[in-house]
Amino acid sequence: MPITETRPTATTLTPRLRLVLVLLLAAQFMLAVDFSILNVALPVIGQGLGFPLGQLQWIGTAFALCAAGFTLLFGRVADLFGRRRLFLGGLAVLAVASLAGGLATSPGVLLAARVLQGLATAAVTPAGLSLLTTSFPEGPLREKALGLNGALMSAGFTTGAVLGGVLTDLLSWRWAFFVNVPVALAVLLVAPAVIGESRDSGERPRLDLPGALTVTLGLLAVVLGLTLAGERGWGSPYALGALGTGVALLLVFGAVERRVAEPLVPLGILRRRTVAWGNLAGLVAFLTETSLVFLLTLYLQRVLGFSPLAAGLSFGVLGAGTVTGGALAPRVIGRIGSRRTLIAGGVVQAVFTAALLGLGTTQASLWPLLAATFAGGVGNMLVIVGFMVTATSGLADGEQGLATGLATMTQQIGITMGTPVMSAIATGAMPGTGPHAVLTGLKPAIAVNAAVVLLGVLGSAVFLRGDSGRP
Repeated sequence: MPITETRPTATTLTPRLRLVLVLLLAAQFMLAVDFSILNVALPVIGQGLGFPLGQLQWIGTAFALCAAGFTLLFGRVADLFGRRRLFLGGLAVLAVASLAGGLATSPGVLLAARVLQGLATAAVTPAGLSLLTTSFPEGPLREKALGLNGALMSAGFTTGAVLGGVLTDLLSWRWAFFVNVPVALAVLLVAPAVIGESRDSGERPRLDLPGALTVTLGLLAVVLGLTLAGERGWGSPYALGALGTGVALLLVFGAVERRVAEPLVPLGILRRRTVAWGNLAGLVAFLTETSLVFLLTLYLQRVLGFSPLAAGLSFGVLGAGTVTGGALAPRVIGRIGSRRTLIAGGVVQAVFTAALLGLGTTQASLWPLLAATFAGGVGNMLVIVGFMVTATSGLADGEQGLATGLATMTQQIGITMGTPVMSAIATGAMPGTGPHAVLTGLKPAIAVNAAVVLLGVLGSAVFLRGDSGRP
């Protein structure tokens, strides 16, 4: 039986809805920060805890595997057993895991904490997004909430890189973990009083265990394969084996879903153009922008000679662009619809990504870079908010956890796969290690990045035709 709950009918934000929005956005921003906050601190953590150099990447991989692999399962669990319950439970696990990570004295404890952080992220992100979409009615209020959410999540990735460097330099890498604890506790204290729980209107449906097992293992294998490809190259038998296993398990998942009475992912939802192609547009948006940050990090440090902290601070302009795009997106969607917003945002992102092909080896290129990343960030955020509105519109409340679980999975797989793909293109084209050689390798990767954005624009234009996206 579907889950039903009382939906607001207001067209303006009440004080209670403002508090709900603040709580949910604070949690989502914190989770976005966690994706990048440890990147700068990895060498220091390795020295402090005795991590072998070759195993440092597992600090990030352990988190990414769980965050991406379990998100679809937890999104559906939120629909079936209560979104607020899963949201609060995940935050409690995140607080405990963050405290354990900050106090860790051995690599094993730290990796266990990262696994728990990843699982908590897989639970809290779709549960929080589905609470957001069910707390705000479809239309201007939801678009405004999703615009702010998208802006803060993108800004969170940038903030994580900067904050990780600042905390590590001024205090200790342990504060990259500890900073989560007070935020999680504050949300846990206030949220039960202002966020309502979903109500089951009848007999609770059974969870599709075969589907849950195959899709979770399949996603874990795909993310592991992408990570190994980035570390060892796309010809690595380990990477190819993991990717092949993941694809096979996802095919088995599709076969299982056609036969079970109560599927984890009803295939009718995936056949909706708004869900399928909206998520594809989101995949392109996250894949291209996060991998572009990686490419520009190499440019700033290896070509222009910036320090890691200075390079991180330079991305503050990109963060400002994403916040601006998030604020503009609801108005743009209200005027031209989510489909045209996806197309317009993608065109802006592609144009200003292509403009980066003019970068040189002198610091005079910094100003064009900052201008292009600001404008590209605005375009990218228009796509991200348009994708979230498109992929969650026209669905019943009882399907919102599934819809936001799919959207979260799309986001996290895009973040995971973008960097290995663009890194392979860039390093394969580098004739050496000097500034000119690095720039020579980066330009083909930037060109491919812009081309992928244009392919996403084309997909939205062709396959979402007839879906105006207007409420």
